[in-house]
Amino acid sequence: MTPAPAYTVVVPTIGRPCLAECLRALAGAREHPPHEVIVVDDRPGTEGDLPLEAAGPLLDRVRTLRTGGKGPAAARNAGWRTVRTPWTVFLDDDVQVLPDWSRRLADDLRGAGGEVGGIQGRLSVPLPEDRRPTDWERNTKGLENAAWATADMAYRTAALTLVDGFDERFPRAFREDADLALRVERAGWTLCRGTRVTRHPVRAAHWWASLPAQRGNADDALMSRLHGRDWWRRAQAPRGRLPRHLVVTGAALAAAGCALTGRRRAAAVCAALWTLGTAEFALARILPGPRTAREVAGMLGTSVLIPPLAVRHWTRGVLRHRNAEPLGGAG
Repeated sequence: MTPAPAYTVVVPTIGRPCLAECLRALAGAREHPPHEVIVVDDRPGTEGDLPLEAAGPLLDRVRTLRTGGKGPAAARNAGWRTVRTPWTVFLDDDVQVLPDWSRRLADDLRGAGGEVGGIQGRLSVPLPEDRRPTDWERNTKGLENAAWATADMAYRTAALTLVDGFDERFPRAFREDADLALRVERAGWTLCRGTRVTRHPVRAAHWWASLPAQRGNADDALMSRLHGRDWWRRAQAPRGRLPRHLVVTGAALAAAGCALTGRRRAAAVCAALWTLGTAEFALARILPGPRTAREVAGMLGTSVLIPPLAVRHWTRGVLRHRNAEPLGGAG
């Protein structure tokens, strides 16, 4: 059998406790170990040590870098730019590879043709079996179908070099992986899904976690600027609810404007549109869930706030990135 190509694992982290489980799981997959494990410490400060001892037998292959809170794109760039193996495998610090992961990864890398620039791992998100999943849990479950997610993504180091890695204008763990995938494909490489499986647990979150997540709409604006309005289709990303949020938010603003100028009938019509749109959004999130009082209250409250927040962040993204240079053929 042809030997599998060597690879280096890059794990950006902000020091979450789950890093220990990530390293422990990686150490448990022993058949084709990584040449190196680069843990990029992206904490803004210098507080505390990272739980690197969890790497066990891989500890002597672990190397750390610091990026001081520049974000996941910058952290991954700092990591892969020091890689000396043909392949670089990105793992998030909240995933756990399965015991046969490295053997399957070896199969993935060994079977990759020369045109393949990246191979995605298959994510598995376990959900509670004794109740319906919450909105947050269902959103995390969506990672199973996400294309080119760097929660577990192997790239040829040469492909990363050719496109200069991640675009650091994406400040959070959102869309930076889709942007990289589209640029790698644009450079002439193909991407495919591999056979290895990685477990992605649902992390604990507050009931309002969907509110700060709306910042990602600013990244969608940058994606549209860079890759054109059809980037959703090419990146195999769900279209999302932004068009509906624009309508609902517009109805709310119009209702207020009409009320302030004395046009009561028009204000009532716009307010009814806002109410219907908000109710539809809330029901779409409540009905598939556990329907507990806490979940229902959280969904009602955040369903009122999400549309204007999404529009606000999207608008800020459009303005912030209005001078971003579209990539060839986009715009």
